[in-house]
Amino acid sequence: MTAGLFTVDPAAPAGQTEPVTIWICATCGVEHPDTEAPPAADCLICADDRQWVPESGQAWTTLDELAAADHRLVHEELEPGLHRLSREPGLGIGQRTYLVRTPRGNLMWDPPNHFDPRTVEKVASLGGVAVIVASHPHMYGSQVSWSEQFGDAPILVHSADRHWVRREASAIREWSGTLEVLPGVTLVTAGGHFPGSAVAHVAAGSEGRGTLLVGDTIMPVLDSGWVTFERSYPNRIPLSPGLVQRIVDRLAPYPFERLYALTGGRIAADAKNAVHRSARRYIDWITGRHDDLG
Repeated sequence: MTAGLFTVDPAAPAGQTEPVTIWICATCGVEHPDTEAPPAADCLICADDRQWVPESGQAWTTLDELAAADHRLVHEELEPGLHRLSREPGLGIGQRTYLVRTPRGNLMWDPPNHFDPRTVEKVASLGGVAVIVASHPHMYGSQVSWSEQFGDAPILVHSADRHWVRREASAIREWSGTLEVLPGVTLVTAGGHFPGSAVAHVAAGSEGRGTLLVGDTIMPVLDSGWVTFERSYPNRIPLSPGLVQRIVDRLAPYPFERLYALTGGRIAADAKNAVHRSARRYIDWITGRHDDLG
């Protein structure tokens, strides 16, 4: 799919309704196929150089175990029409889920890696889910379980990263390029971290100045007003200057005042300029412009 308004196929087949054991990787939080026993091999997503398998070895959990564990739901309304949900203590990467509310339904961005009654009730009270999108494979979470809960809501997976999907479902649809998934909400292929790494641009966000949901395609840092870019954050593998510039170029058509990342970091004002000056600083250092200071 490229530019154009996404529409739901009313003839799409129904999803899984029978109770099954769904295995969740304890490191990345991504759901795997339902089987009687945990998968025998390491999680393919964590075995990649952007993630890691713990020294203690692969560990698995289940949705039932996660729901029964002591935890609390954290809900925040960040700005009108934009809500953030998270679990404390977190699981795996500990991503935050963003719910973008529109008159045509809600986008669930970076779906939770858990699935429990409190979170389901909160999402339902905010209008449910019309479409589910993960910024990149590390954020697939329990996307199929959430789709099944909300009427087999379509799960959009970037075609460049389709092979990373661990648990299949008829609700999964491929997309690429740019896609207006709901009125005023546009998915943009930014690339970098993964070839299909995406951001979601909310045109009405930030009082009409635009809001960007970035996963970890772009990551706010401790130095307020700055961001960085990496192939792997845990393994400290940088991106090339060309890939960083490509991210900036692909976002050029979209105004955005605020930026929200998967771990809760944000740029609260002048976010587009923050991305531009951060990219310039990054490129200058990684291309050796400041080598005379070493």
